[in-house]
Formats: sequence, C-alpha cells, structure tokens
Amino acid sequence: MSSVSIIIPTFNEGSSLGRTLRQLALLSPLPKEIIVVDGFSEDETFTIAKTVFESFPATVKTKILQSHCRGRSVQMNYGAKAATGEILCFLHADTTVPDDLIILIEKTLADVTVACGGFISLMTGKQTTRWGTSLHNYLKTYYAPLLFRPHLFFKGLRLLFGDQVMFCRHNDFWDCGGFDEALPIMEDGDLCRKLVRKGRICLVNRVVQSSDRRVARWGAWKANAIYLYIGFLWGMGVDANYLKRFYRDIR
Repeated sequence: MSSVSIIIPTFNEGSSLGRTLRQLALLSPLPKEIIVVDGFSEDETFTIAKTVFESFPATVKTKILQSHCRGRSVQMNYGAKAATGEILCFLHADTTVPDDLIILIEKTLADVTVACGGFISLMTGKQTTRWGTSLHNYLKTYYAPLLFRPHLFFKGLRLLFGDQVMFCRHNDFWDCGGFDEALPIMEDGDLCRKLVRKGRICLVNRVVQSSDRRVARWGAWKANAIYLYIGFLWGMGVDANYLKRFYRDIR
C-alpha cells in the first residue's frame, strides 16, 4: 500500500479542483489518502470535492477539512496534522501530475540522502504554453540558492515552489517545524531552506502542469518582472509580508 498523503489547500478553486481530483483517481498506484483543506471558499469548491470523492476507490482515504483560517501555510500544516502517511505531498488545486506520481515520490525518497523533492513545472493555459516563464522557473531552482545561499547550495539546497508539487517525509516535515504560518508567500522556499538540514533537495526529471492564470492576468513581462523582484528581495532577506503586496491572489 502507498505511504503517500496528498494535501491540497483550496480557496475558490471550483474551476480547477474537479479536474485535479479526477486525475488523482487514475494514479497507479493510488495514494494512501487525499486531504482537501479549504480556506472558506465562496464558490463550489467544497461541493465539488465532496462529489468527486464519492466516486473514489474505497482503498483511498479522502478528507475535506475546513481550516480555522485562510492561508496556504496554515491550510497545508492543518492537512499535514491530519495526514497518516509516511510521506507528505503538497499539491496545488490547479496542477496536474503524471500517472506514476506515487512511484516517483517513493523512489526519490528511498534515497536516504534526499529530504525533499519536486518536479519541473510547465505553466500552461487553454491556448498557450508559457515556455519562457517555465524555463526561468526551472533555472531559478538552481541559480537562486547558488546566488543567495551558496554554502547551502553545495550541501544540496534547491529552491522549489508549490506548483512543483513538493514532497517530503512526514517526520522530517515536523522536525523542521512545517510551513511557517507567519509567511503569506515564499513558505515553500523557506521550507526548502529548513529541510536541507535533513538532506538534499531533489528536482525530479519529470513534468507537472500548472495553470498560467497569474501570467494570463498580468501579462508575461509584468509577471516575470514581479517574480524576479520578489525572488531577489526575498533572497536578500526582505520580509515576506512586505513582498505579499506585489503578489495578489488571482481567482
């Protein structure tokens, strides 16, 4: 049986969640459990999750939780506390994954020198694939830690983000304190910096696909400029609460 718990934080994800959950039902092998943690959605997110879960195989545990407050870090920690799997996988509601996701995760963490992993994120929309932005995000995995934390880079630090479907061991996650709930953004990069004390951060050579809705709303040039600006300032130690003002929610 799989040892992977998949945790999905949601807020107004009615347009994306159904597709993502239906795809998870096709994974081979299936995960141990799937936990949706909602942050007081104002659309049909909760109903969609309940409806899709009713058609899931009985071998997969499914849970829909209501977080005590909204916030990706808070919601993911809440889901992690309820998870029973030895491995935690954090999945965005607008991201699709390969059918052999569970095999890839378990194989990666079978290496005891690896503490955390993620995938190559390809940003896509209904009419386009954001090749340039996706390439930059791939390169940023390596150049950001090399530029800002070179001593940790050579110990195995790679900078992963939520749309790369991060995964780690349950025990390691809590030994490092989980996600910092005081961070409104960059909680994923912060977790990487903490988990590298446990082992290498690994970028798996497989692709997941994430929505381009933020780039579609802002435009490619503006979006990439904001990504660079936030990333550079965060690397320099600027408070994430200040940086959040440049990174508004897109729904």
